Amino acid sequence: MGAEAEKVIKFIETFLTLGHSFLGQPFILLPFQKDVIRDIYAEDDEGGRLRRTYVLGLPRKNGKSQLGAALALYHLIGDKHDKAPQVVSAAGDRAQARLVFDEARRMVEMSPALREVCKVFKNEIRCLHNKGVYRAVSADAGLQQGLNPSFVIFDELHVFKNSDLFNALTLGSAARRSPLTLVISTAGYDLDSPLGMLYRTGERTDGNILNGVPQRGEEINPAFGMTWWGPSVADMQSDGWSHTDPLVWRKHNPAWSIMPNPDAEFKQAEAQTHESAFIRFRLNGWTTSASAFLPAGAWGALVNEGRTLEKGEHVVLGFDGAWKGDSTALVAVALEDFHIEILGIWEAPPNNPDWRTPAPEVEAAILDALEFFHVVELVADPYRFEQSLLMLQDEHGAPLMEFPTNALARMIPATGSFYQAVMDGQVTHDGDPTLARHLANAVLRETPKGAYVTKEYKASTNHIDAAIAAIIGLERARLWRQEEPPSDDSPLLIL
Repeated sequence: MGAEAEKVIKFIETFLTLGHSFLGQPFILLPFQKDVIRDIYAEDDEGGRLRRTYVLGLPRKNGKSQLGAALALYHLIGDKHDKAPQVVSAAGDRAQARLVFDEARRMVEMSPALREVCKVFKNEIRCLHNKGVYRAVSADAGLQQGLNPSFVIFDELHVFKNSDLFNALTLGSAARRSPLTLVISTAGYDLDSPLGMLYRTGERTDGNILNGVPQRGEEINPAFGMTWWGPSVADMQSDGWSHTDPLVWRKHNPAWSIMPNPDAEFKQAEAQTHESAFIRFRLNGWTTSASAFLPAGAWGALVNEGRTLEKGEHVVLGFDGAWKGDSTALVAVALEDFHIEILGIWEAPPNNPDWRTPAPEVEAAILDALEFFHVVELVADPYRFEQSLLMLQDEHGAPLMEFPTNALARMIPATGSFYQAVMDGQVTHDGDPTLARHLANAVLRETPKGAYVTKEYKASTNHIDAAIAAIIGLERARLWRQEEPPSDDSPLLIL
């Protein structure tokens, strides 16, 4: 058992406190965290540090940021391998980079002992007794050349588009006596990404730890270590494995025992989150990049050919348009039962990027819908169609509600709500093949804050606008259903 590992454990439990739901409580490490620390700080027969690179894979809600902050402070204050340590936490963007840093700053500010030896500034923490410094950097701020870190934490490496920052910081640490690079991340969807390549190295390395169990590997590399909590690709392909199984949830979340009400939280998340996003963020399993939005057969099972939208029905109109070279769609969602039908679709012919959307036809279709239905709201992304939409509002009283689909704070929950409604059988449709095709063309783009639908790639000619119109239409219809149903003489103008 390494002496440095026990020193790290003692430092954390003596001087540091927890945050978030456990704010101010002593940082008493969980058994799995102690095991991770003992593997990170494994030593050779002379007491030297073995590891140079270490990968720690954990699902969300398992204390990645707090553990990373604690180790950063140990290297700033207590690491005897460097007389003037330089500690760096790195992430894909500035906001993510500050998560570990801000947690470390809170730990210092809440510890009388650490306040005696550390000076906290806005963008760095300095240790007074060894002239050490700790700062956060991000991939979107450049390569950070010139740094000579003794310890680097890469937070959520799965979002990094390339290895430039990783290479710059690890190269900069080469002059240090015992440099250590720690990657703490959830899984990604591309095994050729920077994180994916490290993960595959870990799989090949003898002694890597999967869900608390050491694994046999084909390569011996004491300088590289990995602990990964999550399903392997083989696990996910095996009979009987299911991401909806509560036993699977517990197996891959080592901090399950201290999570507040985890069964209810995971059950809700599983119902509201697309399968691939749930597997990645909640179970830490690798998924594919082109993640279909809806599982095969889910949309087709909701066809109700006997249901047709009737004149005077209360509906929300969903609209997503393009000026040229793409498609434009108008969809109606009934408030009564969330039945969805396409009212108009205009698609660019193949190989004709200069095709213009016939705006007068689109405007006429919306006017026809306003006359036929009781339209409580026209929810639309106004981009490229501002003039037509404002004319419909000003001259015809269209109850316009703007819904910019590039606003992820709105599209992410709308995407999740649509997925949940489909999986729970809360919507029906008339079997329109165009809407089915647009939904099949949509793929998920996953972010740390959730997933939203998009094209497979920007220049794809596989249209998805009817899917977008249905998603935003259903989102607003659900909100209307939560309120008192509108009367026939209620005002329609929302804005």
